[in-house]
Amino acid sequence: MALLPCVEIEPNEPANRAIIWLHGLGADGNDFAPIVPHIQAPAGAHIRFVFPHAPQMPVTINGGMRMPAWYDILEMSIARKVDDAQLRASAAAIRDLIAREQERGIAAEHIILAGFSQGGAVAYETALTHNEKLGGLMALSTYLATHESIALDPANKELPILIQHGSQDPVVPESLGKHAYQWLTEQGYNAEYQSFPMQHQVCAEQIIAINKWLSEHL
Repeated sequence: MALLPCVEIEPNEPANRAIIWLHGLGADGNDFAPIVPHIQAPAGAHIRFVFPHAPQMPVTINGGMRMPAWYDILEMSIARKVDDAQLRASAAAIRDLIAREQERGIAAEHIILAGFSQGGAVAYETALTHNEKLGGLMALSTYLATHESIALDPANKELPILIQHGSQDPVVPESLGKHAYQWLTEQGYNAEYQSFPMQHQVCAEQIIAINKWLSEHL
């Protein structure tokens, strides 16, 4: 199976770390590329940023319109009824990107997954089911769509997880971010929750917090 097309941004030195960053519904891999100049890598960490493009598919909640999507959203309920099979297929595609980074010389424990909104739901599924220890997971303005069916892998039981959410988010209510945090904590995961006075977006204060977290886990 062909790898997902990606926007890739290389460091000035040969890469020894990687962040695979998934965009939200209707966007593409270019969406978060502008954040790269604002990420401060700790000393000795040379980060390759990989921003995959989701495939085009019809999205039920948008009247069946085709757009970049990691999976179909069937109902815009508070619990988000989604196509689990498509979500897992997207997670498998991200797993292939993890394998490519390993082939390019980056150990699994030096690979961080990040995802915004719908991309965050895929990042959750990928990281928590992956059979090799990863470097970390950043879940941004998102939700744990597969918490009732996910097959957790003990390899990532100690995975550092950063959850960030906007307190005024009208698209993915903050209650969903808090629910993911509570569920993960109950399962014994090392999750950290941060709330910011913003809507469905990324803010400067949040990037400062991301840099602090990356300095501890890259």
